[in-house]
Amino acid sequence: MNFGFGVGLALAILAIIVVLKTAVVVPQQSAYIVEYLGKYSRTLSAGFHILVPFVEVVAYRHSLKEQAIDIPEQTCITRDNVQVGIDGVLYLRVLDPQSTSYGITDYVFAIVQLAQTALRSEIGRIDLDRTFEVRAVINANVVAELDKASEPWGVKVMRYEIKNINPPRDVLSAMEKQMRAEREKRAVVLNSEGERDAKINEAEGDKQRVIKASEAAKQQQINEAEGEAAAILAVATATAEGLRQVAIAVREPGGAEAMQLRVAEDYLLQFGNLAKTGNTLVIPANLSDVASMLALAKNVLENKSPRPG
Repeated sequence: MNFGFGVGLALAILAIIVVLKTAVVVPQQSAYIVEYLGKYSRTLSAGFHILVPFVEVVAYRHSLKEQAIDIPEQTCITRDNVQVGIDGVLYLRVLDPQSTSYGITDYVFAIVQLAQTALRSEIGRIDLDRTFEVRAVINANVVAELDKASEPWGVKVMRYEIKNINPPRDVLSAMEKQMRAEREKRAVVLNSEGERDAKINEAEGDKQRVIKASEAAKQQQINEAEGEAAAILAVATATAEGLRQVAIAVREPGGAEAMQLRVAEDYLLQFGNLAKTGNTLVIPANLSDVASMLALAKNVLENKSPRPG
């Protein structure tokens, strides 16, 4: 009985071992490399698979997910001979599990070394000041170099990102002083430009004010001249009209006598006003003119009727 039980137990254990060796479950986003008697047989994708016991074995297991690999900090020398410490992170993905298994022993170690080498080469081409500006360019160049080298290994380098750029303390202090000087310089320039713009605006305002004032004075003079011209024209027009009416009236019967009477009256009126305005009176040298004027006025008053033609 004990011997039969032992044999049965051994057979059960053997059956379990056979099942474990032959039944394989591949997780999602994974790939297993199967070898037949030490030689590549096939690649197992996600799912349940049965292997030939003791003949087929799973030699390599690969994840097809994108992997993030930390690139340790290393010292790089820029083109202007400044040592900087740079670290980064690399993103890659296995595309061909067979090439990854048989193309290289440790693809992660190889890619990390290549990333450091490519980064040192890229940093050596640029100055320290530009390393912060062209970080994206450096990342793209490193990815291009790694992608060409890792293609035979069945690995695709997705991207590379520089995490930190650490210059020496003395260089960092000098950069801070330079940035502070640049900020102060920009502040001075901005202040001077502000003052210059303010003076320009003020001068432009004065110029516009003078132009407006001169234009106003010009318009005022034009308006005054037009007003005076209009007034002179109106007076001349009225005078001409008056003279025309006088000329017409003179040609009328009795017009000449009326004109003579009017002249005599004005003469006497003005002469009388001269006598009132001062104590001294200058008598015209030819008083007969006054007498003749008075006689003429009297004659006109006495003979109001028009002369026979």
